[in-house]
Amino acid sequence: MRLEPNDGKGFEFVDKIKGGNIPSEYIPSVRKGIESAMGEGILTDFPVVDVKVVLLDGSFHPVDSSDMAFRTCGSICFKDGFMKAKPILLEPIMKIEINTPDDYIGDVVGDLNKRRGKVESMRRYRKGAQKLNGFVPLMEMFGYATHLRSISSGRANYSMEFHKYVPLGKSLQEKILEDFKNKKNK
Repeated sequence: MRLEPNDGKGFEFVDKIKGGNIPSEYIPSVRKGIESAMGEGILTDFPVVDVKVVLLDGSFHPVDSSDMAFRTCGSICFKDGFMKAKPILLEPIMKIEINTPDDYIGDVVGDLNKRRGKVESMRRYRKGAQKLNGFVPLMEMFGYATHLRSISSGRANYSMEFHKYVPLGKSLQEKILEDFKNKKNK
């Protein structure tokens, strides 16, 4: 099988088996094995996303071939190929909208910058208030509602929704993988 990135398009499975090297009744089993491996996670316990798998070749044995054998083989082959592809961790980026009185705009923007956020736009919301739009990693947003109330004397509010996944920085990825490895060894 060949693995390819499939940016933003989720999982895609393409069967290019020619000449019956793998009987057609076993192709869905290979796919299920791959999907199972993706759901369990390989680098960490996080699922694998945005991968295109092209099934190119294989073989079968008239006696020993079974649904479970092809499912297991699909899973093992995917894991092996995935690790050879030098995978990266992705982090969810959230689109955020913050409504705040003018008096607190500097504190809100400063706090967003500390959280690795990026302000996309600011505009007048109503007299004496601003509306900020931007993007921020979900990892940095835990406890934000309480903190925002604190820095704005309870007068600002926000909403956020998922925007997209982006690659995690190399140093942060190494730290997360190290923490995961240590946690698993305990």
